[in-house]
Amino acid sequence: MRHQTASLLAASLLIAAAAMDPPLASAAEVTYEIDPQHTYPSFEADHMGLSHWRGKFNRTSGTVAVDKTAGTGSVEITIDIDSIDYGLDLLNSEALKPEMFDAAKFPKAIYRGKFAKFEGGKPATVLGELTLHGVTRPVELRITRFKCMPHPMNKRDWFGADAEATIDRSQFGIDAGKDYGFDMTVALRIQVEAVAAE
Repeated sequence: MRHQTASLLAASLLIAAAAMDPPLASAAEVTYEIDPQHTYPSFEADHMGLSHWRGKFNRTSGTVAVDKTAGTGSVEITIDIDSIDYGLDLLNSEALKPEMFDAAKFPKAIYRGKFAKFEGGKPATVLGELTLHGVTRPVELRITRFKCMPHPMNKRDWFGADAEATIDRSQFGIDAGKDYGFDMTVALRIQVEAVAAE
């Protein structure tokens, strides 16, 4: 009887220890690596109130960590500024000059954030900071689409998402055209796909 009681006590202690073990608490978190061939941050910027210029960036890297059970996660994305693509070579080269992005001095844009809100088991909002043109400011991303599924070829977990935000480019020191009446508001439209890291 004494041996049985001791065994039950030991088992209870092991279960309690396992419940408090931090690695088990984060076991549901999955880290995804950005798929650069399916991730193209894009933007819309005013042209003197006449029309919108639209462009995208062709080189993006980074990771997204998601714990769907806990409703938590984080994002770290790096964009190569010299991969900007308006669909017009002349405008691409102008955008890289000191008057605009100054890509030689500030070659990367970086966004770091954490999921702040989950709805229906899916992330809905990211609160983070964007570093652009040497300036870091808070930027909130709204996630309008999010889906996970097995990748059909490598069988790893795979997710895709659409996100959007609005920034004032003059707050990042990019105010070219302001004196001509350009609206400094820029709409960000981001498509991202990522595969679970091995």
